[in-house]
Amino acid sequence: MAAIISEATHEESLSKAQEALTRLVENGDLERIVHLARLAGAAQDSMSDEIVGRLAGLASDGLDLLDRINRSQIVHALPTLSVLLENGDLERIVHLARMVGAAQDSMSDEMVTRMAGMASDAMCLLDRATRTGVMDRLLAVAEKMDQEHILTDFLCCLAGATEEAAHTPAPKGGISGLWDLMKQPETQQTIQFLMLLGKHFRSCRLKP
Repeated sequence: MAAIISEATHEESLSKAQEALTRLVENGDLERIVHLARLAGAAQDSMSDEIVGRLAGLASDGLDLLDRINRSQIVHALPTLSVLLENGDLERIVHLARMVGAAQDSMSDEMVTRMAGMASDAMCLLDRATRTGVMDRLLAVAEKMDQEHILTDFLCCLAGATEEAAHTPAPKGGISGLWDLMKQPETQQTIQFLMLLGKHFRSCRLKP
């Protein structure tokens, strides 16, 4: 009785297997399985000990890289990188790095020597200005000019004169035009101011 039941079960299993094979043949899956098996067999045949060693090394290096990335907490930098990528700053940084690299590649030994010489001369000039007190005097003059608004007044006067000269008619020329210009009180005041300026400057320069 047990043998009959076992035989019936075996026949039922064979029937199910035949039905499954029939479906695989009909939808083409059996052919795909055969091709996959052939591909796996060809890959297995072509893999030598050296290739297996290389694959193992690649896998080991990949795991080591993942471990380093995890320990370096680079995940926290991903939001910042995403923002840089979205607003285009990352591309600008890349372009800037390329420009710096190109400048570095284009700098010859002669250019480096010239730049070093210019930097050395600038440092020497700054040292001399500091030791002789020129820097302190320049700072004092600049501070005084700022307190008395000399530079600001000069720039305002220059802007006003430029604007007024653009709307003033051209001079007539000749002796009569010069005479008319000399008769104006503003001209006489300007000449008087320049004479006083020259007088005081001359007295300052001729002090014993």
